[in-house]
Amino acid sequence: MRLTRRTGWGAAAVGVAAALALTGCSSSSATEPAATGTASGTAAATTAPLTPVKLQLQWFTQAQFAGYYAALTQGFYKAEGLDVTIVEGGVDIVPQTVLADGSVDYAIAWVPKALASREQGAGITDVAQIFQRSGTLQVALAGSGITTAADLKGKKVGNWGYGNEFELFAGMTKAGLDPAKDVTLVQQQFDMNALLSGEIDAAQAMTYNEFAQVLEATNPATGALYQPSDFSVIDWNTEGTAMLQDAIWANTEKLSSDKAYQDTTVKFIKASLEGWIYARDNPEAARDAVVAAGSQLGNSHQLWQTNEVNKLIWPSKAGIGMIDEAAWKQTVDVALTTKNDQGASVITKEPDAEAHTNEYVTKALAELTAEGVDVTGSTFAPLTVTLAAGGS
Repeated sequence: MRLTRRTGWGAAAVGVAAALALTGCSSSSATEPAATGTASGTAAATTAPLTPVKLQLQWFTQAQFAGYYAALTQGFYKAEGLDVTIVEGGVDIVPQTVLADGSVDYAIAWVPKALASREQGAGITDVAQIFQRSGTLQVALAGSGITTAADLKGKKVGNWGYGNEFELFAGMTKAGLDPAKDVTLVQQQFDMNALLSGEIDAAQAMTYNEFAQVLEATNPATGALYQPSDFSVIDWNTEGTAMLQDAIWANTEKLSSDKAYQDTTVKFIKASLEGWIYARDNPEAARDAVVAAGSQLGNSHQLWQTNEVNKLIWPSKAGIGMIDEAAWKQTVDVALTTKNDQGASVITKEPDAEAHTNEYVTKALAELTAEGVDVTGSTFAPLTVTLAAGGS
C-alpha cells in the first residue's frame, strides 16, 4: 500500500525530548549514534523487504537536518521501500570520507569540502543540492562600523577553519584586502563568546545556529536578550562569494555501475525531498522530530534553526534539490581562486563532470510533481520565531 501524497503535508505531532546546547557546521570516519528507520509515520508499510540505507550527517543531530528526520518519522523513506539509518556527525567525522570508504550509502556535506576530498581521491557525486543559498555570516556588534567585507580591515576577525573560512577569505580578497596582512585572524570556537566578550570584532556564524546563540544571550546593557538590531552582519550571498553548502552526496562508482543503487538513489532523494517539503509546511512538527531524535539544542533554538534552514531552501525555482549551474560555477571559482592565510586554495583544478549531476533529482522531482506535491515552494513564508534564553 502506498502513501497518497498531497500538496503540502498535514501537521503530525512527534514526541519532544529534552535539550542542552551545541553548535553548527563542521567537518569530519564514523562511529554511530544513529536514528533508525523503524519509526511509525503516516505512510503505510510496504510488504516488500526494505532496502537498508545509511545516511551520514555532517554534524550533530539538529534541525540543519530536519528534512531527513521528518522523512524518517513521517514514513516517507519506508514508503519508498527504504529502511534508513541516520548516522550522527561530529567534530571528528568527515562525511564525504565515510561515504567514499563505503561505510554509508549517502552523506550530507558542503560542496567545497566535498570537492576537496574528491580531488584527493574520494569517489563521490553531488546528486541533490538541498541548500540553494549560503547560511554563513560574519557578525559584528552594531556601531562597530562593520557592514561589508571591506570594513574588516584592521579588525580582529574570527573564523572556524576546517574549510569553513573560504567565503570569508574570498569576500576580503574581493574587497581588496589581503587576509594574511590586513586583518588579525583569530581561531574561533563554534560559539559566539569571543564576540560578546570583545575578544574579536567580527565572528563567523551560521544563520541557523550561532546567530541564534547571540540572540539567546542577555545584553548586560539592557538586562534583556540581545536583539537583531544589536548586531550588523556581512552576508556572503550579498557580497557575491557564497558557496554551496548542504548537498546529498552519493558513491560515484556505484552510480555508474550498480542499477540497484541508481534506483535506490532516486528513491532516497525523493523521500528526502518529501521530508524537506514537510519541514517547510510543518516547521514545528519537524522541529519536534529533531528534538525527539536526541538533539542537544533547545526547542526555541531548534524552531529558529528549522525556520532559517527553510529560508536557505525555499523558494526553489527549479525544484528543491536541483543543482543550479551558476551557483555551482561560483562555488568552484571561489574554491579554485581564493587563498587562505596559508596560501592554499580549496581545490587546485576544475572538478570533472562526475562531480555533480541532476539526473537522479530530476527523476525524483518528476515523480513528486506527478503526485501533486509542491516542489518549488513559490509561496513560502517564513515564521517569526521568538527565541528563549539559552534557546530552551
